[in-house]
Amino acid sequence: MTLAIVWFCVIAFFWAGYLFLEGFDFGVGMLLPFLARDNTERRVMVNTIGPVWDGNEVWVIVAGGAMFAAFPGWYASLFSAAYLPLLLLLLALIGRGVAFEYRGKVDSDRWRRTWDRVIMIGSWIPPLGVGLVLATSVLGLPLDAEGNRVGSAFAAFRWDTLLGAVAIAAFSITHGAAFLALKTTGDLRERARHLALRLLPFAMVPIVAFLAVVQWRGGTLWTLLAFGVAAVAAAVAWFRLRADRDGQAFAALGVMIAAAAVTMFGSLYPNVLPSTLDAANTLTIADTASSPYTLTVMTWVAVFGAPAVLIYQGWTYWVFRKRIGTQHIPAVHAP
Repeated sequence: MTLAIVWFCVIAFFWAGYLFLEGFDFGVGMLLPFLARDNTERRVMVNTIGPVWDGNEVWVIVAGGAMFAAFPGWYASLFSAAYLPLLLLLLALIGRGVAFEYRGKVDSDRWRRTWDRVIMIGSWIPPLGVGLVLATSVLGLPLDAEGNRVGSAFAAFRWDTLLGAVAIAAFSITHGAAFLALKTTGDLRERARHLALRLLPFAMVPIVAFLAVVQWRGGTLWTLLAFGVAAVAAAVAWFRLRADRDGQAFAALGVMIAAAAVTMFGSLYPNVLPSTLDAANTLTIADTASSPYTLTVMTWVAVFGAPAVLIYQGWTYWVFRKRIGTQHIPAVHAP
């Protein structure tokens, strides 16, 4: 196995980690104005992700940075073709981060409702954008012989890539409800659990449909097995939620999105960006990889740096592992 293939697998792992960690993170924000009945419950919801949301966002930076360093041709062709969704994604992430910091700065219901809407919008746009970009990378773009997009700036917006965007958003909102069931107590937890039970069957429809398209166009036997694991994990998550086993349901959703990532990137291999215009223009791992020296340096940096980052993030989750409820929220006071 060459270093280029190793880094292709590492990048797939980074995207899977981002979808899992930011999936529940975005899901909580999507549900913020609807699931909570008052400001105290909204503060509970925000506090469930307060210690971790910014750390979760690091995964998309690392994934994009690894693509830039290890496969500059892949990065250039994909990200330039998906400029519009990526710009919206970045603006949404900026607005969302500001909203988390500012919603409690003024003791005013109108002020908090405004920032809550910013959080909600900023939580819907990124999963749609990431889903569109990943679906585009897996299903392809009209590329010429130089790897440049042919056509308008909206060439990435097709029914199959939009299906991928909806699939990631549907997973995120369901994952967020399951996370709230795991991390909260009282009435809020019960509403989150019942909502996750209702959402999960509907949320799986676009995910299964998208993975079926991916499997049909470029899948192999082992990606079909991963597809099956994703479907079984989704069913397990529903049954575990029904049995009031929040942690097991949350873990099953993690297995589901990991298996979905294996299906997507496994079907893509050994390509990184198929050309829908001419198969001869398809970008492959070998065509777009950096030099062996660059990949070697990256590997040594990752060997020493990645464990430290993972240990620190794992420690953060361990410290803030307990459930919280309205009884843990202090009274509002003017800053």
